[in-house]
Amino acid sequence: MRISNETYLDYCDVLISPQRSSLDSRKEVHLRRAFTFKHTPMYQLECTPIIAANMDTTGSIKMSFALESQNCLTALSKHLSNTDYCRSLQTHTFYTIGTSDGDLEKLRNLLEDGIEPTMICIDVANGYTKHFTDFVSKIREIANLAIIMAGNVVTPNMVEELLLVGADIVKVGLGSGANCLTRVVTGVGIPQLSAIDECAFAAHGLGGYICADGGITCSGDVCKALCAGADFVMIGGMFAGTEECDGVWDIKDGVRYLRHHGSASKEAQELHNGGLADYRASEGKEVLIPYKGSVIDIIKSIKGGIASCCTYIGASKIKDMPKCASFVRVNRTHNTIFGDSNAKL
Repeated sequence: MRISNETYLDYCDVLISPQRSSLDSRKEVHLRRAFTFKHTPMYQLECTPIIAANMDTTGSIKMSFALESQNCLTALSKHLSNTDYCRSLQTHTFYTIGTSDGDLEKLRNLLEDGIEPTMICIDVANGYTKHFTDFVSKIREIANLAIIMAGNVVTPNMVEELLLVGADIVKVGLGSGANCLTRVVTGVGIPQLSAIDECAFAAHGLGGYICADGGITCSGDVCKALCAGADFVMIGGMFAGTEECDGVWDIKDGVRYLRHHGSASKEAQELHNGGLADYRASEGKEVLIPYKGSVIDIIKSIKGGIASCCTYIGASKIKDMPKCASFVRVNRTHNTIFGDSNAKL
């Protein structure tokens, strides 16, 4: 039996240590970051590197317009039609696909209509298959001008492989999402903070980027992900229940609730694929999320948290956060005597 004796860490296992800073105000922090890409150097992107997850609730057209107004990004749900995608073109959103023949045909149809997405997200639960690697390579060939984000994986070797076959950004996270049961059902996964640290080191050595996907519960987690080396941070559960979400809303005791489910859940399979196949287990769950108002308020709170973190560690811009940050391991991150102060999922 092979066992690594190294301790792997999650967001709840650490805090960021404050450092001497020359910054006098949060206003001095530059919250946009400029990106150029490994396989598509002709494109330059400048944004606050927050991405709404490509779940069928949060990856909506409304979400893309709201986040674009805050200089953030959205990975659209792969279940949206090409017609819907065309409505969002002015936000340069990620056009999301899986790896089925139907997904490939859907993209080919879009290209045949003369529309080549600027950004493509290739999303699967398990990014370790040869089929996935080959598919990423194929998409690089047929949409060679697009910025490609692919995942999910959690180890440096697969980050490197995906970058070498055509990805510009690798999505990192396995089992860390609030609605994900992969670790419970399969026993597979790596704690998210350590995965970010190791995968970022591998990606940056090849001129690529990573997107931390899963496990974000509050703005402090976003700060920890960026300080650990994430170039982008993807958020699902924290944005679920906002005005901009698609999906089914229920009324219970006079309160609106969004039915929010993991992409690998039985509920998602029933909704989009006609049910859960006999050879599969449900690796997600469905929860009811109370109405939260507009996502813009949450984005502003996250931006405020990032700016404040930067002033504590002396980073004048997001790109500098990893080199300015050091972490301490803790047994408890905050006082909960009056309840958990984290943003509710």
